[in-house]
Amino acid sequence: MPRRKESGLDRVAIIGGYLPRQCGIATFTTDLCESLAAKFPEVNFFAVPVNDRESGYAYPAHVRFEIAQNDLSSYHRAADFLNISNVDLVCLQHEYGIFGGPAGSHILALLRELRMPIVTTLHTILRNPSRDYRRVMEELTRLSDRLVVMSQRGAEFLQEIYDVPEEKIDLIPHGIPDVPFIDPNFYKDQFGVEGKIVLLTFGLLSRNKGIENVIKALPQVLERFPNVVYIVLGATHPHVKRAEGESYRLSLEQLAQDLGVEENVIFHNRFVSLEELVEFIGVADIYITPYHNPEQIVSGTLAYTVGAGKAVISTPYWYAQELLADGRGILVPFGDHQAIAEKIIELLENEAERHAMRKRAYLYGRKMVWPHVAEMYMESFLRAREERTRQIRPPFVATTLATRRGQLPLNLSYLHHLTDHTGILQHAIYTVPNYSHGYCTDDNARALIAAVLLEEIGPDTAQEANRLASRYLAFLWYAFNPDTGRFRNFLSYDRRWLEEEGSEDSHGRAIWGLGTVAGRSNQEGFRSLACRLFDAALPATLEFTSPRGWAFTLIGIHEYLRRFAGDRNAHHVRETLAERLLQAYKEHSSEDWPWFEDKLTYCNARLPHALLLSGRWMFREEMVEAALKSLQWLASIQRSEEGFFMPIGSNGFYPKGGERAYFDQQPIEAYAMVSACLEAYYITEDETWYQEARRAFEWFLGRNHLRIPLYDMTTGGCRDGLHPDRANENQGAE
Repeated sequence: MPRRKESGLDRVAIIGGYLPRQCGIATFTTDLCESLAAKFPEVNFFAVPVNDRESGYAYPAHVRFEIAQNDLSSYHRAADFLNISNVDLVCLQHEYGIFGGPAGSHILALLRELRMPIVTTLHTILRNPSRDYRRVMEELTRLSDRLVVMSQRGAEFLQEIYDVPEEKIDLIPHGIPDVPFIDPNFYKDQFGVEGKIVLLTFGLLSRNKGIENVIKALPQVLERFPNVVYIVLGATHPHVKRAEGESYRLSLEQLAQDLGVEENVIFHNRFVSLEELVEFIGVADIYITPYHNPEQIVSGTLAYTVGAGKAVISTPYWYAQELLADGRGILVPFGDHQAIAEKIIELLENEAERHAMRKRAYLYGRKMVWPHVAEMYMESFLRAREERTRQIRPPFVATTLATRRGQLPLNLSYLHHLTDHTGILQHAIYTVPNYSHGYCTDDNARALIAAVLLEEIGPDTAQEANRLASRYLAFLWYAFNPDTGRFRNFLSYDRRWLEEEGSEDSHGRAIWGLGTVAGRSNQEGFRSLACRLFDAALPATLEFTSPRGWAFTLIGIHEYLRRFAGDRNAHHVRETLAERLLQAYKEHSSEDWPWFEDKLTYCNARLPHALLLSGRWMFREEMVEAALKSLQWLASIQRSEEGFFMPIGSNGFYPKGGERAYFDQQPIEAYAMVSACLEAYYITEDETWYQEARRAFEWFLGRNHLRIPLYDMTTGGCRDGLHPDRANENQGAE
């Protein structure tokens, strides 16, 4: 079996912003995506950014799909893209303001449609949310498999305010670049501030940054240290600039002039690269975050500077309180320029304490560097995947099936999707019908059986089922060649038959479909046509040599005789074919190989199933015993050591005395096993058979060697098979 990737993940999508968009979320998403890609090169990480402008951005190759912020349909399209792209997990970077809709609610439309695990990083957690913001956060936490916060306070808020269980939360620090602990004088000559004491604030400018309070503190600081300069690094936030232009920056420049400190304030009005930012941070003797908003749960700028070993002065917003605790920085009251001045002077006068603070900050920041943070995110991803997989494992599935026997969810969307006016198409490329392979009698017969069984469920499905049954029945009528008494099987998309006579198996399945219509349908017209065709097609089966052709025909006769038990011709054919099947069992079976042939191939359970039905209604105990013995043996060899269903693989099958193939595993094997074991349960009333039927059924839901569901709950389709390391994502008719 091929070795799976160490992480078990192949493709991970990260939703947020992305550089060159100028915002904190874009910077974080870019850094996270690149750090994960560097740490785990075997996984394909790509980004799905949200654009705040119609023209978008010149994104790099990591970006695979773009979302228009205020276009709700764009979120739906993104969900479709992620679902069809075989993405194993989505990591969402959540900040209310970057998504469209009331309180950023458009993102919920995307998350609701995703079929893979979701890990959400929360960049804002409100303590007193309005109704809309609370509603968005509550649904966001419900849709997410795991939630990442960057502070202990954030984790507490999720539990106390939003009732999120503690075990669903991962505390992962804000990532930072891994930079050396350097003397601030190292870079100063590059910026023309050699010999100066440098104060620094960086980030996108807006009025809540509080930069005016540092400028107001400068006159007092300059009296004691006249060689101080204050660098304000960063462009005005794009949204602020669109709304009010550069009015805030101009007001800061005017304030500096009014206070006579304009020579000591340097504005760098641009958005800098990470490399430049590292150098600017390196220049700083003291970093200052004078923000006004106390409810800031995270700050990338503060994380960067603490991790770089800077002496920091900050207002006591939530993240600063946590990050600067234990002597890693100094807190000053909000809006208090006098306190800022005093603490700047204090740090500059006490060089030993300033450098001790820097060292404490730098050592603390080692656990925040991006390679370490990437490892923590991967651990969260794997937990999310494991927890999502566990939801479809036996305890959950078994309870559902045990307490709700016969009550299965129905989604006919995909059946409609593959069906056109001719019939059901054979194959699909992923979930797109593949016209090049056209149609076949095999699949239309199976679809006809399904449609008739759906009619029996009740009036809610009957009308829809009858529309489908009409098309499949019409296909069988067209497929039958009255000159030969045989069904043709393969029909091209342009409605040309590709052979004059189909296989015995396809003929047998057609008989099965027609018998089901005759015996079960409430539509008189359907029954009349089916009976006419059944009668014309049945004689040819007496010439068959294929045990599966016999078996399919026998099951069809059983269905037919439910309503037309007096048909002697049908009884004669059943007796003849059932005897042949029993004789095949006697000729090939032994104590260690109780089977009908010298090789297990496909649709294996149909052989004991057909013999069991025939033996029961013909009162042939020998047939019933042979059927139960062979079915029990088949169940035992198709049960893994862990107890899940593991059918004979199609890549070699299982010859007597040879090696069995484990792959590829086909849905038709599980379906056949469910039907046969349920029939054994109805006849014997032995609960063991019901458990075997459930074991095979759970294979579709994910109780298999890969813990991957074959049934697609979103489309209503079924994946074509199970490979050693993945599911076959095509969803064809079979």
